[in-house]
Amino acid sequence: MKTALVTGSTRGIGLVVARDLARDHHVVVHGRSEEAVRAIAASLPSATAWVADLGAASFEAPALDSLDVVVHAAGVIGGAEVERTTLDDWRRVFEVNVFAVAELTRQLLPALRAAEGTVVTINSGSGLTAGPGGSTYAASKFALRALTDSLREEERPNGVRVSSVHPGRVDTDMQHELVEREGGEYDAALYLEPQSVADAVRLVVDLPHGATVESLSLRPTRRR
Repeated sequence: MKTALVTGSTRGIGLVVARDLARDHHVVVHGRSEEAVRAIAASLPSATAWVADLGAASFEAPALDSLDVVVHAAGVIGGAEVERTTLDDWRRVFEVNVFAVAELTRQLLPALRAAEGTVVTINSGSGLTAGPGGSTYAASKFALRALTDSLREEERPNGVRVSSVHPGRVDTDMQHELVEREGGEYDAALYLEPQSVADAVRLVVDLPHGATVESLSLRPTRRR
């Protein structure tokens, strides 16, 4: 059975992706809460738990001889005008959204190369266009896109595929928090279902190995 590691897989997009991949993969379930991680791992057909704080100064990836898929779904939001954003705010967002992705991928590269695996970064529409009030988050997602693009070219000779998935706003707990903070009215019909993002990841992963989805953008059909 192939193996997939999904970060942030105890909630939101990561959880739905983990459940979808569990149909034909052994899944390494990641999160910060040991209780939550073990509960999700126990609910899947074949899974192991990996508890780690990706925002910490250092962490150690699980020991894997071979890894077919890694999906970087863990992330944090951050949004305010530049004049109201502190250096600590910038560091917190970049630590998880960029630095942790780079470091975890670096640690997993031997296992990914052994399997000629696939790296998927869950980016955002904010990684393609930026507007007012979301400079921190958008900057981190632009940086993640650059990281993903560079990694793709570096790993082509090793047979490792690298893909960037850019969903618009998704109906998750994080989105509820964001809309509440913005003072808006929540209408789930205007947001992507998490399963739609999981389906996009599945498309990337299941594509025959001779082809790579380099970048995939998806948006809700309805908009305000």
